[in-house]
Amino acid sequence: MDLPPILVVTTGGTIDKQYFDALSEYQIAESVIEDMLTISRVTHPFRIVELMRKDSLELTDADRALIRATIAAAPETHVVVTHGTDTMTETARVLADVTGKTIVLTGALAPARFAESDAPFNLGMAFACCQAARPGVWITMNGSVFDGLKVKKDRAAGKFSGI
Repeated sequence: MDLPPILVVTTGGTIDKQYFDALSEYQIAESVIEDMLTISRVTHPFRIVELMRKDSLELTDADRALIRATIAAAPETHVVVTHGTDTMTETARVLADVTGKTIVLTGALAPARFAESDAPFNLGMAFACCQAARPGVWITMNGSVFDGLKVKKDRAAGKFSGI
C-alpha cells in the first residue's frame, strides 16, 4: 500500500528556537524538524519546505498568504505546518478555505532543542492527525486535536483549549 506523502511546512516559532548565551535571548535557528523525524524513525514519506524562520508574533498578512499559497499549490493532500503558538489560530483561519487537503498546525511551548520539550510529541500527533482526520484545518497541541477554527491559546495556563 502506498502511503500519501506528508508535506511539512516550517515557519519558525518556539519549536525551532535555540538559546544564544552571548545574547541572553532565544532566536529562531535552522529548523530541527527533519532531525526530529529522523530520530523518531519516521518511515512515512514526507517532504519538508522550510518556508520562513519567524516568531509567529512577527508574521504578516503577506507571510500568511505565502503559507497558504505554498500549501494550495503543493501536490500533497496531507500537510503539517510547524508554527509559533501565539498566532497559530490566525494562520488556521487563513488556511480554512484551502479545499481537498488535511492541514494540521502544531508547535511547541518549549524549544525542540530542550530535553523536556513538548515538540516531539506534538509533531507526532500532527503526523497522525493529518493521516486520520478529514480534510480541513486542525491544530494539535497538549495531546489534543482541535478544530483549527474552534480553538484558542490560553497564555496564562500555557495550553490550548476548544471554544
